[in-house]
Amino acid sequence: MPDRYDAIVVLGAAVWPGGVPSPTLARRAETAIDLYRNGYAPVIVASGGVGRSPSAEAEIIRRIALENGVPAEAIRVEDRSRSTAENVLFSAELLRRLSARKIVVVTDSYHLLRATFGFRQLGFQPHGVAASSETHHTRPLRLLRSRVREMVALPYYWLKFTLLRLRNSAR
Repeated sequence: MPDRYDAIVVLGAAVWPGGVPSPTLARRAETAIDLYRNGYAPVIVASGGVGRSPSAEAEIIRRIALENGVPAEAIRVEDRSRSTAENVLFSAELLRRLSARKIVVVTDSYHLLRATFGFRQLGFQPHGVAASSETHHTRPLRLLRSRVREMVALPYYWLKFTLLRLRNSAR
């Protein structure tokens, strides 16, 4: 992994009632915070909208980062997305305003291929980083289900982002 990136993008995950981060969301946020503290990038983009709980995933990521000493000015929030495709599209808007091209994308290992593919299709240079300790805290059946879901979703995202890229290049 090169020493310096323009931004760290952390993709959201479930928020439990009362604004409690799921273990997955907490792991992803903590991994992004570690990368920030180690100087990999000057800014964290927290991505994720409102799911089943009324708290936006990105706002919970922001709260965790602030509680762990990341300055508010180093955090950007994308709180509209409700899918991986929207995480990518809406985060891309923020990243372009920051003139960020080289990015670190933080999510779970099974999700990295799809997430980095989307950013690559939009002209970014993404480097994926798996959230730490994911397999130690995720039940095997849930991990298997997540990996199978990714195998099904990847062709759909390939088509979606390829068409989006073609449409944008025709403008």
